[in-house]
Amino acid sequence: MDDIVDLFEARAREQPERLLLAWEPFEGPAREWTRGAFLDDVRRVAGALAQRGVRPGDRVLLHANNCPEFLLTWFACAWIGAVCVVLNPKSATDELAFFAHHTGAVGIVTQRGLPGTPPSIGVGAHRLRWQIVIDNDDEDDANDATGFASLHDAPVERARLDPLAPGSMMFTSGTSSRPKAVVWSRANALWAAQLCAAGIGLLSSDIVLVPLPLYHVVGLAWSVLPALQAGAAIVLQPRFSASRFWPVALARRCTFAPHVQFTSAALFRQPVPPAHHFRLWCNSVWLPDYERHFRVPILGWWGMTELVAPGILGRADRPVAPGAIGRVAPGYAARIADSRNLSLAPGEAGELEILGERGRTLFAGYFNDEDANAAAFTADGWFRTGDRMKVHADGSIQFLERARDVIKCGGEGVSSAEVERVVRAVPGVADVSVVGRADGAMGEVPVAFVVPSDADASTEALSREIDAACRAQLAGFKVPREIRFLGSLPLVGINKVARGELRRLAADAGTDTDTKAGTGDRDRYLPAEGGQA
Repeated sequence: MDDIVDLFEARAREQPERLLLAWEPFEGPAREWTRGAFLDDVRRVAGALAQRGVRPGDRVLLHANNCPEFLLTWFACAWIGAVCVVLNPKSATDELAFFAHHTGAVGIVTQRGLPGTPPSIGVGAHRLRWQIVIDNDDEDDANDATGFASLHDAPVERARLDPLAPGSMMFTSGTSSRPKAVVWSRANALWAAQLCAAGIGLLSSDIVLVPLPLYHVVGLAWSVLPALQAGAAIVLQPRFSASRFWPVALARRCTFAPHVQFTSAALFRQPVPPAHHFRLWCNSVWLPDYERHFRVPILGWWGMTELVAPGILGRADRPVAPGAIGRVAPGYAARIADSRNLSLAPGEAGELEILGERGRTLFAGYFNDEDANAAAFTADGWFRTGDRMKVHADGSIQFLERARDVIKCGGEGVSSAEVERVVRAVPGVADVSVVGRADGAMGEVPVAFVVPSDADASTEALSREIDAACRAQLAGFKVPREIRFLGSLPLVGINKVARGELRRLAADAGTDTDTKAGTGDRDRYLPAEGGQA
């Protein structure tokens, strides 16, 4: 097999009547697809995209929560050689416009009821040719938007492309003021499927519960694609829900589930059923207390969108130090970089660097961003992860902190620089720095420290204007939960903001800040049941 379509087609041809996907919505009836039925639907959606002029290499935006249509679109793009650009459905209107412009997308498959408004359809720069709306069964409207049911034209034959050709993209937050588009080749997706399935030991008899978002690497590349590789069945939920996780897991007799620390912590606060069918979970860290609580072995895994697959992975037959993740996964080499040397020796702590093959075990590159590509790799070709790690005596690796200024809010990455760009553009703001503050429900939340250009102006009014600008231009999880005003930002060295000092201030409820103004409406950010994302 050379690429992900080879795998997808082979599984469907082998056992067309075997269950591939079960959709478990929170409202309405469940739906199921056999492998053969799913392939038929993918080919028809691919035919409809081709009828709309989509050709190999064209970029198609996919802007949706978990649903069967998400997977049908992603595989249909792969089938005809288009590049599926996966977007966070929480994205604001301004962000969607940037994504469309940056990628030169020809169209968008979006979903009714999402917060952001997709770019207009029409003629001219940065406009899309067409728009398809999931959950929209209406006929063509004035904006030429049609329902997803219209994407069932005559099936088309698959495109045969170089495995290293671009296959999909995901945007990732980092130190830049705009998210970067991570390009996965068609071979990259196959690698993720193969490494994860073999590394965690998925079986064809497994039933994989996927409550994590498909627009993240863990949900798609570490869960759905490995299930396809193993020949396992997939049970898809709209999103993670602490109250709905166990009922579906029990009813469907699920045997494997992926987790991030946010979801496992939410379930840890809930009772566990007396009996269940899980034989394995994966999580971002190995915690013995969690294994005892859930009565299921848990393997650690760590990676990034750029790595495609987990670069650090636990093994059932090789326990790791409590709090560690695992060891370097097959196909990668790793080293710790600090001010003294480059090694992976016990006791070392520093930034983790990963060596792999571009376009196969590592992402192909950042789309149209040569500066970012150059900065991402060392002179000898190692990828700079930006995460600080520690090596234990047994060789297992433990995450320490993010070396880059990325805030983890409910499992979502928030770039400090991206939020700062929006805040700095508000009239009356002289300077700003955004840091993370620990939060029991969300892990971290962003806090903005603002220096007003007029010390005598009303900080209350400026706070409202900052909040309004952030709400209009950023996804809700990126909006600062609190805005604090300072006469000046603390500095260290030569004009470098002392972010450590700001983090201490953010954590201190009784800070010395001149004014502290919360954005309010906390329920806007918290999941509906307090344990959902």
